[in-house]
Amino acid sequence: MSYVPRRSLFSLLLFTLVAAIPMTTFAETLSFYVGTYTGGESKGIYYAALDLETGKLSEPKLVAETPNPTFLTLSADGKFLYSVGEISQFRGQRTGAVASFAVKDGGKLEALNEQPVGGAGPCHVFLSPEDKFVLVANYGGGSVASLPVKEDGSLGPAVSVIQHSGSSVNPQRQQGPHGHAIYVTANGKFALAADLGLDQVLVYQWDNETGKLTPNDPPHIAVTPGGGPRHLAMDDEGKFLYVLQELSSKLEVWSLDSDKGTGEEIEIHSTLPEDFEGNNSTAEIYLHPNGKFLYCSNRGHNSIAIFKVDPETGKLTAAGHESTQGKVPRHFIIDPSGKYLLAANQDSHNIVSFKIDAATGLLKEVGSQITVPSPVCVIFEPK
Repeated sequence: MSYVPRRSLFSLLLFTLVAAIPMTTFAETLSFYVGTYTGGESKGIYYAALDLETGKLSEPKLVAETPNPTFLTLSADGKFLYSVGEISQFRGQRTGAVASFAVKDGGKLEALNEQPVGGAGPCHVFLSPEDKFVLVANYGGGSVASLPVKEDGSLGPAVSVIQHSGSSVNPQRQQGPHGHAIYVTANGKFALAADLGLDQVLVYQWDNETGKLTPNDPPHIAVTPGGGPRHLAMDDEGKFLYVLQELSSKLEVWSLDSDKGTGEEIEIHSTLPEDFEGNNSTAEIYLHPNGKFLYCSNRGHNSIAIFKVDPETGKLTAAGHESTQGKVPRHFIIDPSGKYLLAANQDSHNIVSFKIDAATGLLKEVGSQITVPSPVCVIFEPK
C-alpha cells in the first residue's frame, strides 16, 4: 500500500470539501440607481444593490448631488448615466435640463455636463438605438426634445425641440399640453410621445443619424378623452402598444403598425379593483421580460396591478393586485432576469422588494425594504 503524507491527505480533503460547496453560496447582486425629488431630505441620485438569491436590498448611498433627478437612464455598456433635472429655470432660461454622468468604481457618478431641453419640467428620458441620442419629454413645457450623445458620454445642444399645442376635456389637468414620456419603437423608425394634456400619443418619424423628430402622417394616436396618457409599454416585436392613463386609471391596449406609425384600439382595462372608491392616479407601466405579464402602479390604491398577456393577440387578463407597502408608488422596475420587482414609494420614502411568481406573475414581498427620500425612479445597471 502506498504511503500518503498527512499534509497531502489534508489538502485533498480540503479541496474535496470546497469543491462540494454550491456556487450559489456566494450571492450574486445587481446594483441600481434611484432618482428622487430633492425638495426635502434628498440630495440627488442614490445607489444600492439587489441580492439575486434572496431579494434583499443593500443600504443606499448618495452618489451624485443634482436637483430633481426624477428620471434616469443608463447607456447599454453601463458607462454613462443620464438624468433629467425636473426644474423650470436653468441658466436664466425657462427650461429644465438633462445631465450626463460618467459611472465610476462603486457606482459613483462624475458629472460631465448639462444641457437645456427647450421646456420646463422634464420628467422622462430615453436613449435612442446605439445610445446616439437622448430623448426628453417636458411636462411643464408641453414639448419633446432630442440631444446628441458625444463620444465621451457628454451631451451636445438639442437638435430637435417640438412644442405641442392644444388641450383636452379635464379643466384642471388638460388646459394645455404636458409631455410625459417618449420612446423609440423597437424597429427604430418612430418615436412615440405620451402627452397627458392632449389625450394623444404623438407619433414622430425618428432619424437615428441626425436626431431629428418629424411629425408622422397621421401625427398622433388619439386615446380616450380625459384619460391622460402618462407612460407607454411595447412588446419586443413592436406589435402592441399599452397606454397607461393617469387621470382615469385605465389601461388601453392598441395594435401597432411599426412600419407606418399607426395604431388601432383593441381593449381597455381598469387598473383598480371593482370595489375601490377612493382617489387614484396611475404612474408606471412595465412589461415583464418574458412578455407574459404586464404591471402598472396605482397611487391612491397604492398597489401594483397585475395582468396576464396573450402574446398572440396582445389582450390582457386581470390577475390581481399587490400592495406596495407604502404610499404613492411613483415607479417600479423588474430586474432583467424577471425574478424581482422593486417598488419605489414616493411619499413613504421606501423601496420594497417583491419576488415574481414565474408561473402566475403574482408578487410576494420578500421582507426587505430600504429608506430613500422621495424615490421616483429606479434603474438597474446592465450586467
